[in-house]
This record gives sequence, structure tokens and C-alpha cells, in this order.
Amino acid sequence: MSKDPSRLPHEKGFHISWDQIHRDSRALAWRLDGQGPEEGAWRAVVAITRGGMAPAMIVARELDIRTVDTISIKSYDHQQQSEAKVLKAPDETLMGDGTGILIIDDLVDSGKTLEVVRAMYPNAHCATVYAKPKGEPQVNTFITGVSQDTWIFFPWDMALQYVEPYRGTD
Repeated sequence: MSKDPSRLPHEKGFHISWDQIHRDSRALAWRLDGQGPEEGAWRAVVAITRGGMAPAMIVARELDIRTVDTISIKSYDHQQQSEAKVLKAPDETLMGDGTGILIIDDLVDSGKTLEVVRAMYPNAHCATVYAKPKGEPQVNTFITGVSQDTWIFFPWDMALQYVEPYRGTD
């Protein structure tokens, strides 16, 4: 089957349901369980907003981590990547150099967002649910790898609607 040149690159879509993100986030938690530097424990979870918030909540629940914070980094304008910029950082006294901190995001794409996080917190453990090849070097732990040209459609970005069949309209 040849590629259709009229299709946009992001039309190679990987649709994630709420059930799937929940299962995959729990799998991430199980992979991280007992891997922290303090006798296997983690001090806190930091979600990269906005996509990392649902997975971080699930990881924090599964690992019984009560200290949760966020870091807001803007690296997309709609579906276009731009320069990563920190909009809100987590509590400085909590973070230190990142030792014992789990940084959670839904996806690593180019790795630019996590590159910024790693510069700020070099000893943090960065974990994502999904990873693309360009971003994999920035992640310590992930669950599912996808090709660089795949666009992941997360459930918080979607609404149910009719979709034309891929082949034919009969």
C-alpha cells in the first residue's frame, strides 16, 4: 500500500481512549514502583501540564504518593511545535536538583520539553506513557513507543463524531 500524498502527516493517527490511557498509566506506575532513590520510594510526582496531569494522577494514586505538583511548559501552538518556555515551575524547596522526583508526561515527541526539565532538575526521573524516537533519549522510563510521524490523539482532545471510511464511501 503506497502513501497517499494528499493526507497530512498527522493523519497517521493513534487514537487513545480513556480506558487505554488509564491502563497504560497504571503500567507506567508498576514499572516505576520501587525504583526511587530512597529505598525504592519517590518523594513527589510532578506533572508536565497539561497532558501529563491525567497520567501523573494515576501514577501518584498507584504508588501512594501524596505530594504532587506541576510544571507548565509551552512547546506547542495548536499542532505546531515552538520554542519550549516555562510558564510555571514547581516549588523550589520540593524540587532541589530533582532527586527522588518523578516527572510525568503523556508523550515525549521531539524531547524539547524534557530537555528544559532535565536542565532544571538533572537528577529527576522523567517518565512518559508514550515516546517517539527523537524524544526517547530524554526519558528514563516509558511504556509504548510510536513512530515519529504518528500523531497521538488523546481522549481529552477528542469528541465522538462520525468518520468517513478510509477506503470508499459506500
